[in-house]
Amino acid sequence: MIILITGASHTGKTLLAQRLLARYHYPYLSIDWLKMGLIRSGNTQLTPTDDDALEEYLWKIVREMVKTAIENRQNLIVEGCYIPLNWREDFSEPYLQDIRFCCLVMSERYITAHFDSIRQHANDIEQRIDDDCTPDGLLQDNARYYAQCQKFGCNFVYIDDCYPQDFDLGGNLP
Repeated sequence: MIILITGASHTGKTLLAQRLLARYHYPYLSIDWLKMGLIRSGNTQLTPTDDDALEEYLWKIVREMVKTAIENRQNLIVEGCYIPLNWREDFSEPYLQDIRFCCLVMSERYITAHFDSIRQHANDIEQRIDDDCTPDGLLQDNARYYAQCQKFGCNFVYIDDCYPQDFDLGGNLP
């Protein structure tokens, strides 16, 4: 089983991956680790702020890692904002049967009411060195993810009233 988790920055992708790791004991890969390894090692000229180019570059690698894990009947959780929302197009049906996907999306109401809390929890799992989180940035990013989830028919968790303590992924997980 492969679990793909995406969403805008600060939505809790890494937190969800940690919770699933604890529950299912599946290893997980943060795409940010791969990104920074490739950047710091000089294997790409891209920078951490080249989001669109990074998605295209990293997804090609992650996609093939996912296929390899499925072929080897291994479980894996992959989380990061570099999973394109049209990800299904890159897999044939036999692969799709072993992939579960979730996008975390915060509503405008949630971001507006809880921005300070979102910032407080930014370092719950990882220590962010340069955190340029702003209300406008969160609103724009989450609106884009919401629209893309609608466009591509992606499964998503809509965080509107309060942040879920246990994620209901709609029976998408074992």
